[in-house]
Amino acid sequence: MEEMTVRQSETKRIMRQLMKSRRAVVGGIILLVIIFMAVFAPYVTPYDPVRQDIRNRLQPPSREHIFGTDHFGRDTFTRVVFGARLSLRVGFLSILIAIVIGCFLGLIAGYYGGMLDNIIMRLMDVLMALPGFLLALAIVAALGPGLENVIIAIGISYIPSFARLMRSSVLTIRELDYVSAAEAIGSSDARIIFRHILPNSLNPIIVMATLSLAGAILSAAGLSFLGMGAQPPTPEWGSMISSARPYLRVSHWSVTIPGLAIFITVLCLNLVGDGLRDALDPRMKNVS
Repeated sequence: MEEMTVRQSETKRIMRQLMKSRRAVVGGIILLVIIFMAVFAPYVTPYDPVRQDIRNRLQPPSREHIFGTDHFGRDTFTRVVFGARLSLRVGFLSILIAIVIGCFLGLIAGYYGGMLDNIIMRLMDVLMALPGFLLALAIVAALGPGLENVIIAIGISYIPSFARLMRSSVLTIRELDYVSAAEAIGSSDARIIFRHILPNSLNPIIVMATLSLAGAILSAAGLSFLGMGAQPPTPEWGSMISSARPYLRVSHWSVTIPGLAIFITVLCLNLVGDGLRDALDPRMKNVS
């Protein structure tokens, strides 16, 4: 009961600190609007995102089509809203893969150390030898184009970052008194790891997950732009920019609008991530 009260108090402190950051609040509100529109996309717009209307192709923004139409006559606003579904899903699932696998490897490496730690960390060094996007591109090239393969590729490219961060947290926490006390009373390794070490290692993981989500969405858009991700006519921000690129001079909104969607989403995620970093770190509670 006392532990639950402490956690509730800490949660309230984090929320109060987070609310003090205007940038994080604004970013969070805009992000919630984007998520809301993505979830309820069929009710937000009356148009079909893949239905073509050649007679109305390359129409400028108007009352009927607030963001204009693309080279197939499809409503740009509709495709951007439905594209948010794919971009957010790819980002969330890929980072979820990275968190689960990376944190597990980091926990094992940091807690047991020795040869196991050396093997896991050298494997992470191999994965980090290539920039994340190039690694994801190489994996998708090997697996073949498609959203499922993009999710796997981006997830793998972020595993080393989470593994190294978790390992560093575990190395610090395992030396604290309450872990030593748990070992002294004969607690099992699993109980020590999942009851004492993991919960106290999550703060930096949460911050990194938020910031990495922005990078994952950018990577997914980049892979789709190169033709390795979502395939036409699937509405996805990167593929929308790629397919509309030849019409940039006569229909710039077909490129500008999905580009702005990527920019705004990534910016809001970074603002929220910065706010979470300040709120979760007591040493930065006075930083605005």
